[in-house]
Amino acid sequence: MPGSDTTASPSVLPAARPARFFGWRVAWAAFTVAVFGWGIGFYGPPVFLFAVHEARGWPIWLVSSAVTCHFLLGAFFVANLPALHRRFGVAAVTRAGGVLSLVGMLGWALAQAPWQLFLATAVSGAGWAMTGAAAINAMVSPWFARLRPAALSTAYNGASVGGIILSPLWVFAIGALGFPLSAALIGGLMAVTLWLLAGRYFRPTPAELGQAPDGDAVGAAPSRPVSRHTPLPGRALWHNRRFVTLVLASSLGLFAQIGLIAHMFSLMAGPMGPRMAGLAAGLATVCAIIGRTALGWLLSPTADRRVAAAGNHGLQVVGSLVLLASGGTDVVLLLAGIMLFGLGLGNATSLPPLIAQQDFSAEDTARAVALVTACGQASYAFAPAVFGLLREFSANTNAFFLTAGAIQVLAALAMLTGRQPSR
Repeated sequence: MPGSDTTASPSVLPAARPARFFGWRVAWAAFTVAVFGWGIGFYGPPVFLFAVHEARGWPIWLVSSAVTCHFLLGAFFVANLPALHRRFGVAAVTRAGGVLSLVGMLGWALAQAPWQLFLATAVSGAGWAMTGAAAINAMVSPWFARLRPAALSTAYNGASVGGIILSPLWVFAIGALGFPLSAALIGGLMAVTLWLLAGRYFRPTPAELGQAPDGDAVGAAPSRPVSRHTPLPGRALWHNRRFVTLVLASSLGLFAQIGLIAHMFSLMAGPMGPRMAGLAAGLATVCAIIGRTALGWLLSPTADRRVAAAGNHGLQVVGSLVLLASGGTDVVLLLAGIMLFGLGLGNATSLPPLIAQQDFSAEDTARAVALVTACGQASYAFAPAVFGLLREFSANTNAFFLTAGAIQVLAALAMLTGRQPSR
């Protein structure tokens, strides 16, 4: 119309499209780190053990000691991971983890003397620490609070995928290319991938991108749990009942898990045959992904996570009892026991960081997670040897499965002992 103003007023201009929440990209990047971290730092050493023994002729006990050393030295670096993150940043430490993993694997492959092998375990252990459970928690936690269970379950599922993909890949690659070339190729792929991911996804913070945790509107009242705990600086954390029981429960649960898993294939190979035993081990890993994903998405922000963890231990107790009932020969019961035990495997890693979020102040959470992870790793480093002795001195599998179940009972009791008063 004549005289009308054709310029749109500010009130009718289209609103600026909000930036897509970056946190889920971080979670999937952490998933990729977990694939490599566990596939190389956790599932790799048992394969390396066989490769080094075959190539050098060194006794099994010697190379097995190197595997234990890898995990123990890794525990030392895990305990100091929060300090490294504060000093250098998550992105730089993650990049260093990829490079150290590559160098450590090459050390395993090229060692010409036992002292060189043990020197390599210090490097590989450091790489594992910088790409393991505490590291994944540090990558994801700044971006999630209310949705942290779902985000961590997504990221930690990379650990199970790493076992599914890289365990057989290591065996195939070493057989086809030899250990040194396989270590260079797979380790190089890890180092390059983590270098690129770290710069793109782990360097920015929510504040730098103008975002808030969980994708909430900036400045909105947080619809997420707020800690009511006071900080516990220095040694005060070690005198706290919640922390001590979390360390104890996590260490016991992982000890039982790793002890049983380390011997699972050889236990199943007799009644099932090697091929079916391999499939059974894969079934346990699939169940771990299912269990972790289900709990991560179903766990409400206000739920008592210690009760959930105790229930997870209880599920593995039932699995151990079903394995016991199999007598080590009944294939149907063996598979049922593996499935039940497997459903709890993944949550043993993902629940402790969530409990720490609920039980400690924001200032203490990262340190608590790192120390719990370090103690658990130092504990499970000895589990394969202890459970091996049980098999050595027991006429059947009864003591083996009973011990696994009894330790999980103790883990559940420790977890419940640390519960807070009713909220």
